[in-house]
Amino acid sequence: MKINVTEALRYLGVKEPEKDMLARAEATARGLEECIKPRYLFRDFSLEKREGGVYFREADIMLPGKLAESMLAECHKAALLICTLGTEFDRLLRASQARDMAEAVILDACGSAYAESACEEAEKEIAARHPHLFLTDRFSPGYGDLPLELQPAFLSALNGEKLLGVYATASHLLNPMKSVTAVVGLADKPQAAKIRGCGACALKGNCAYRERGITCVSNA
Repeated sequence: MKINVTEALRYLGVKEPEKDMLARAEATARGLEECIKPRYLFRDFSLEKREGGVYFREADIMLPGKLAESMLAECHKAALLICTLGTEFDRLLRASQARDMAEAVILDACGSAYAESACEEAEKEIAARHPHLFLTDRFSPGYGDLPLELQPAFLSALNGEKLLGVYATASHLLNPMKSVTAVVGLADKPQAAKIRGCGACALKGNCAYRERGITCVSNA
């Protein structure tokens, strides 16, 4: 699993990096790949369309709002997933912040890109397990009108705290910090891309994910 250095630099707002910046980001990314391996897990759930939203039957979770309704409109099942870099990354970042804040900023961006790579790897595995179905865009609590308050329910449905050490804080953010929960719908026919990144999100000006250096969707 590789870190997309271009993606990491995009998190830093750098579109055309100078050679020194690119070399530094690449070195940081390769070092991170050597010492940390992302982990993920996922599970499929049957869906029911109800008046209050989209219901995940086996998990007893209701997804309210327009986003879930739109994303899962043609789906009869969906996968919940969790991806994390674990506490190892948090310790590495704290140590880097104590030594060199400039390096820590690059490391943080590489961590975000690494978590994104883990989510993409999980999606590939989901797709491989359902060769006759089509995946929707990935979306997470905190994006659009899908409430962050769903985080504990997602973690419980996947036993995320026990299996991956991921838990939700009182404000429904995830720890370790580079952790993501997400929904991927499964449909019988190809699904059009509906998520256009942070610019299309109603919470783009007050996003808990972006404050932590991470996004909740693949093309944010």
